[in-house]
Amino acid sequence: MAEHQQKNHRERVMAIIDREGVRFVNLEFTDIVGIVKCVTIPVEQFADCITRGKWFDGSSLQGFARVAESDMYLFPDLSTFALLPAVMRSSLQLAANHDVDGRANNDDVVARVICEVRTPSGEAFDGDPRATLVRALGVAREMGYTFCVAPELEFFLLRTEGDALKPLPHDRGGYFDLSTDLAAIVRRQVVYALQQMGIRIEASHHEVAAGQHELDFETADALHTADGLMTARYVIKEIAEEHDLYATFMPKPFYHINGSGLHIHQQLMSLEKNTNAFVDEQGEYGLSDVGRYFIAGQLAHARSMCALLAPLVNSYKRLVPGFEAPNFVNWGRINRQALVRVPRTDIHPQSSSRIELRCADPSCNPYLALAVMLRAGLDGIQRKLSLPPAIDENLFIHHEDDERLLPRARLLPVTLGEALDDLREDILIRDAIGDFIYDSFLDAKSLEWSEYRRRVHAWELERYLPIF
Repeated sequence: MAEHQQKNHRERVMAIIDREGVRFVNLEFTDIVGIVKCVTIPVEQFADCITRGKWFDGSSLQGFARVAESDMYLFPDLSTFALLPAVMRSSLQLAANHDVDGRANNDDVVARVICEVRTPSGEAFDGDPRATLVRALGVAREMGYTFCVAPELEFFLLRTEGDALKPLPHDRGGYFDLSTDLAAIVRRQVVYALQQMGIRIEASHHEVAAGQHELDFETADALHTADGLMTARYVIKEIAEEHDLYATFMPKPFYHINGSGLHIHQQLMSLEKNTNAFVDEQGEYGLSDVGRYFIAGQLAHARSMCALLAPLVNSYKRLVPGFEAPNFVNWGRINRQALVRVPRTDIHPQSSSRIELRCADPSCNPYLALAVMLRAGLDGIQRKLSLPPAIDENLFIHHEDDERLLPRARLLPVTLGEALDDLREDILIRDAIGDFIYDSFLDAKSLEWSEYRRRVHAWELERYLPIF
């Protein structure tokens, strides 16, 4: 079956290449911290690449491979093959791409395909984040489930003003505000470009803060969605640049306004029954026992997952009171500051019942984030973990040190350093991402945290230098 499917994919891809006159193919993969990497080949080499892979030096990527294991091969996943939309091609041309008379040629058709990273022996490389998610999905499949998600990707569109990056003068809208400025045009172009690449966007809109925007992905299987998130990040940046704008997925670029999150809606589908395993219309909030166990598992591993879901020093400037971001390890329905929220369903609970995790931000590696979220939820199912009572009052109307709240909800980590300490103690999350990625990720992030702690910041100088 797999060979037959691969043959069909190959025939489809080769037909597209011939029909559209593709000249170059970008072989994409992702490093451990979630940055897209690319090797570009002439289309004439692509058929051989499908069969034999394309060699690259893995040791050149920090945290990707030890020197002794530097030989790596990229094997295209043909189901991800897509043409780069025309709106992106001008700035993604190869630097040496010119006609014989020296003029730039902007008519080249470039395609992309996401690749599996393999060792010289043909085995999946332990340091490939995409393979990590594939393994987690395999665990779910063995338990009789598939994992579907629908992320909400938030970001800022900014313009350079002197030495600063600021929102556009007219981009001062709020949540869902109608606007006709340049930022709205960029959003529409991004949605159209992603649709051309097979990535379905349900909606786009302005977010709460000036300059802040959101794309809502349609519900799809987790691997396809993770691929889509990685693609969306560079598509948004590329199209923004075409309009002399800068798109950032930094979680908290500005003080005292809302940061950017990556709220992830999740569904676990039963393979045997072809139904939503979270649904029990007679249960509290319409949740089945499976749904309650799944939430309990994510709450149990929430603090250690934070290192992967909110992986920057800056991430923890977003997870503070007052900005609709979670601070506590809790769950609820009407509390929009809950870590896990169970949104109300519509008249079709099988399709609309879902669980929303709200601590992740758009700087995370989506392959690793979805892998640990899934494994944490499955752990709750396997161990039938008890779910604590929902907390539906707004915790932030109380004093942060209100002792009556402490027995009901633990705090999320308040720094990257705390999150890394929790990650070191969680055996399940280590197993979910594998020893290679675990060690490499901890090394990279511990160095990042150490550098931040050693640095003297502007706030300290402003506050202390005139006094002490």
